[in-house]
Amino acid sequence: MAHLFYDLDFTVSVFIVHAGQVLLVHHRKLEKWLPVGGHIEIGEDPEAAAKREAMEESGLAIELIGDRPPREFPGTTILTAPSYLDIHDIKGDHRHIGMIYFARSSSDRITLAEQEHHAIRWFTLEELGDPAWQVPEAIQFYGAEALRRLGRSKA
Repeated sequence: MAHLFYDLDFTVSVFIVHAGQVLLVHHRKLEKWLPVGGHIEIGEDPEAAAKREAMEESGLAIELIGDRPPREFPGTTILTAPSYLDIHDIKGDHRHIGMIYFARSSSDRITLAEQEHHAIRWFTLEELGDPAWQVPEAIQFYGAEALRRLGRSKA
């Protein structure tokens, strides 16, 4: 998608957990391990963007995990709150406001989006911190938090 603003875009990142592992993709353009995610499209809410990006980049249907009011209100669409928000540098003066979601998937059957990624794989907590994988520090933190909050059980 084209960037909506010159220096600051709204994006989603989704840390998907299944069977005690978290999913990461090796991004072709940025040359690093990241969660699935991308820009929020015009007319799209963050929750829909997170689910769309997960499906497009991994083939997984997901359940977003986060706070929601316990009831609906007239004229209001209730959305799942992201687990974290950040602003991160991309290139030059360009930055992203990142809505960071944690999610579960009932399947581990992933599909590589070859035009966007070199690789896709499930990481254990130990692999996130292994220097051999060169996972960025922020991604290690968020991935470990997703595993801590959503459980590291093997089932």
